[in-house]
Amino acid sequence: MHGFQHLYIPGPTNVPDPVRQAMNIPMEDMRAPDFSDFVTRLLDDLKSVYRLKNGRVFVFPTSGTGAWEAAITNTLNAGDTVLMSRFGQFSLLWADMAERLGLNVELCEVEWGKGVPVEDYAAKLQADKDHRIRAVFCTHNETATGVTSDIAAVRRALDEAGHPALLFVDGVSSIASIEFEMEDWGVDLAVSGSQKGFMLPAGLGLLGVSDKAIEASRSATMPRCYFSFADMITFNDTGYFPYTPATQVLRGLRVSVDMMLDAGMESVWARHARLAQGVRRAVEAWQGCSLVAAGPEWYSDTVSAIYTPDGVDARDVISTAYYKYQTSLGSGLNKLAGRVFRIGHLGSLNPVMLCAGISAAEMALRDAGAAIEPGSGVAAAQEHFRTTPPDTALAPAKAA
Repeated sequence: MHGFQHLYIPGPTNVPDPVRQAMNIPMEDMRAPDFSDFVTRLLDDLKSVYRLKNGRVFVFPTSGTGAWEAAITNTLNAGDTVLMSRFGQFSLLWADMAERLGLNVELCEVEWGKGVPVEDYAAKLQADKDHRIRAVFCTHNETATGVTSDIAAVRRALDEAGHPALLFVDGVSSIASIEFEMEDWGVDLAVSGSQKGFMLPAGLGLLGVSDKAIEASRSATMPRCYFSFADMITFNDTGYFPYTPATQVLRGLRVSVDMMLDAGMESVWARHARLAQGVRRAVEAWQGCSLVAAGPEWYSDTVSAIYTPDGVDARDVISTAYYKYQTSLGSGLNKLAGRVFRIGHLGSLNPVMLCAGISAAEMALRDAGAAIEPGSGVAAAQEHFRTTPPDTALAPAKAA
């Protein structure tokens, strides 16, 4: 086998060489006198990625799922009523966790292909005059279906109802990739993971926490130990952690954060939007294929979930791409298995890399029986990338 295995799944994503090199260091002392300065600066700069002026960002040696659990157990009590919606595999798993942790889940079932039902949330919040609902949960980007929801609209619904509920956001496949304004949107707890937009190996669960959520954690009664906010605050205030941190991944995170802040978060968001539109143009050109997302208002800029044509098993597409073309595509999850494959377009990618992924998907589709015109999707993506401005951070300066 020559070359390397191409990765176009929605996480883990490609790790840029500078990030990988930053992690290729000898093991170090996590209690060293100068380690605290490194940690303090890193945690402060993470707030800029989250667009958080107040509050904190905690970094746990865990996955995004662990950060979900930390958010719940530190701020809520068993028996609390929470408002959630289910419209894909990951919003489903979050609701399952909430129920297993003893919360009373008021659940809105939504067609897979759509997102957070803002109007339903608004009606329920307006009707909740006694403020039984202690928290509102939103999956910002549903990775299974390629759907992004409007978090700012949920905040407006809370404000218009005069409702004090905490606002929880699953931003695992959105934060550090698409627009996310934690402070401006009044988000209280925002979950992410290192293996998506942060362009790192899996292993870090990142959690943005508002001052309001920290205050709630002081009276919440759910058991917690490993994920205790109080323990993290005590140690983070000195530049350390309450247990052994993932030091090498933190060194990579430092470089990843620098790359994003040097480019500017708006530039990061714009790059993802441009890449995503290239994939969507390809899907439009593939006869018989369509996005799971039910309309442009739901389109995700980090992952596209794609229905295969009738009679074409998406599992054959994924297997062919992997074994014949050395390319990993995302699988259809839960009830979408066999009907959908996914192209992840987040993290460290550029247009030429993405054209390669589109080409592999197109060949695998044809091998699996799809009657699509050879080169149609690639050509559509090429024209999009050829006629749209590149990342300004990489564009050459114009001659005087």
